[in-house]
Amino acid sequence: MMGRVFVLLLLVAILAAGGIVWFDYLNVIDAKAVLSPLSRFIGREPRTQPKTEPDEDLNLDAERLAIRLERLNLRNMEVDTRERELEDRHGEIVQMAQELEVRQRELEELENSLRAQVADADNKDSNIETIARNLNGMPPERAVGIMATMEDQLVIDVLRKTEALAQASGTSSIVSYWLSLMDPARAGELQRKMAGKPQSL
Repeated sequence: MMGRVFVLLLLVAILAAGGIVWFDYLNVIDAKAVLSPLSRFIGREPRTQPKTEPDEDLNLDAERLAIRLERLNLRNMEVDTRERELEDRHGEIVQMAQELEVRQRELEELENSLRAQVADADNKDSNIETIARNLNGMPPERAVGIMATMEDQLVIDVLRKTEALAQASGTSSIVSYWLSLMDPARAGELQRKMAGKPQSL
């Protein structure tokens, strides 16, 4: 008889312990507070959980909602961080685009300047060729008189162009005759510059 009573008491204790654990898991009761005297008796500090007011009902939905709100806050923090990173990246891209635009304008200005220089060079060459043809069609004495009033570099360019035209047409050049009609000092100076700097001064 005593054995049955002991077994029943043991079964009741096991069921009670299981029930306490289950209700604690469901947050119906605070098993930690109930078992704290036993924990202190065996020499262990009991764990506690947040206290609730006497008139405050335990609400699992509210706790789930609080957890979701916390997750949403973390997600919002991550989104804010990514937005700041995207804004920083956007600023860098805008700055790079502005730098590229400035470089593009500089390249366009340089290209326009080079085209202008080429056009000036073409115009100069065309003008020199016109002068050479006009002088070549004049009497040599008159042509030499006109060249006497011109700068040395322009005379050198005209003489070279005259020789080039003569070679292109297969005729003899009149440059040597012009030089013979010039003042010897200036003719020697022109020949020295032409020999020293074949293309220009």
